[in-house]
Amino acid sequence: RPALLMALLAQSAAAQADSTSHTIGTTVSGIVRDSIGRTPLAGAMVELVAADSPARFARTAMTDSQGRYMLKDVPDGHHMLGFFHPLLDSIGVDAPLREVFVAESRPVYADLAIPSAGRIRMAICGHQASADSGAVIVGVVRHASDGSPAAGATVMAEWVELSLRRDRLVSRHVPRRLATTSDNGWFAMCNVPNAGTIALIASLGADSTDMVEVRAPSDGFLRHELFLGSGAENVSAMTSSDTATKPPHRLRTGTGHLSGVVVASSDETPLVGALVSMNDGPEARSNEFGEWTIVDAPIGTRMLEVRTLGYAPSRRSVDIIEGAPRVRVALSTMQSILDTVKVVATRMNNRDGDGFDRRRKQGIGRFITSADMAKWNPITTSAIFLRVSGVTLDYDTTGVDKHLLIRGGSTGKCAPALFINGLPMTSRTADGGDAISITADDLDTWMRPADVIGIEVYTGDTAPIEFQQALSGCGSVLIWTRLGRYR
Repeated sequence: RPALLMALLAQSAAAQADSTSHTIGTTVSGIVRDSIGRTPLAGAMVELVAADSPARFARTAMTDSQGRYMLKDVPDGHHMLGFFHPLLDSIGVDAPLREVFVAESRPVYADLAIPSAGRIRMAICGHQASADSGAVIVGVVRHASDGSPAAGATVMAEWVELSLRRDRLVSRHVPRRLATTSDNGWFAMCNVPNAGTIALIASLGADSTDMVEVRAPSDGFLRHELFLGSGAENVSAMTSSDTATKPPHRLRTGTGHLSGVVVASSDETPLVGALVSMNDGPEARSNEFGEWTIVDAPIGTRMLEVRTLGYAPSRRSVDIIEGAPRVRVALSTMQSILDTVKVVATRMNNRDGDGFDRRRKQGIGRFITSADMAKWNPITTSAIFLRVSGVTLDYDTTGVDKHLLIRGGSTGKCAPALFINGLPMTSRTADGGDAISITADDLDTWMRPADVIGIEVYTGDTAPIEFQQALSGCGSVLIWTRLGRYR
């Protein structure tokens, strides 16, 4: 904090006791603005001190919900004006001081503001932070248990870079940035992409956040607070011998809880029965009012997924901490999303037109042809994968929905990227996150086994670049059909 305002903290109480009852002056008022969020800054403490001696005179006031403040009984003279706010600590800057001159007891109007994103980028990254050199990510890492800063925590950011050559992709690279938090938990990363999705994760010892997805805004400055927490792993109890029942599933549990509401974005109608879940964590269903509560959740910054039939799923980061606000999720209908797409292609005449036979000759991946399916004669489309080594159909934690999984990844099984007739089946949500994988029932509804003329299965990063999902590393499944559309 600036030296003058630091001196104020030590001496303002005595100064106000000496001056309040004897000073008659005018008012100093104005608005404090957040130049990054382009909104008024509520809850800022504005302080005004005598320029020559902070102990001689001091006034303080708190901004209201509109960012307004007013300091009364200010005498004539030369003063310094500044403000404090937790947001300043999270971006690692001090608010600039402003000189104020009061004469003849005339009121003074003085606005204050957090420096603009461009100026903060320049202060943090130096002169190399030009307009086109990338974005900067700053924030504070805290312990979710008590909100205290986490010194020495490691923050990692990674993203996908694709190299293009005329009409094709030639390489895929995943750059990475690392930062270590200072004593106050603050961190900064310069020259990260100013467009696209960035994966962010923080860790300190055994505590960590989930890997969350963020996007830098157009001004190239992103502030993101992260909360460290731990989650113990428990295996859900299973007593049934029925092989069709979901297998034991490892869950991360903790002492946190989170609540919220799910509504339709079109008319705010509560959505009943929406599934709200965490990655390898507890889940809940929304009631008749669209409300839900997740208990025994691992505390910290986590990823939350919300989905229900007929609506595009939503995926976002949430902070599971004491006093966390309710989470409001507004889902858009699939129709409102798909109606913006106009299909102009005709039916696919053969697989080779999409490179199926060419890739099969290269010998990378596993390939199921129409001859294989004719021999197997599956009843449903999802049943085809029961014959494919390394691919399973497993129930999720609800025991209701089955998902297509590939053996591999850090958790043993993971959901691959799915493409149908070359089109990705992972929707982008309003906040830039990826939707969760579609279910086996979805596949069976969309197409019959007779419609399928070829399937490709790739593990890890062995799929062609155009059929890889950013930051997934889980593999890809390509389904080719006789139709250019779903039935």
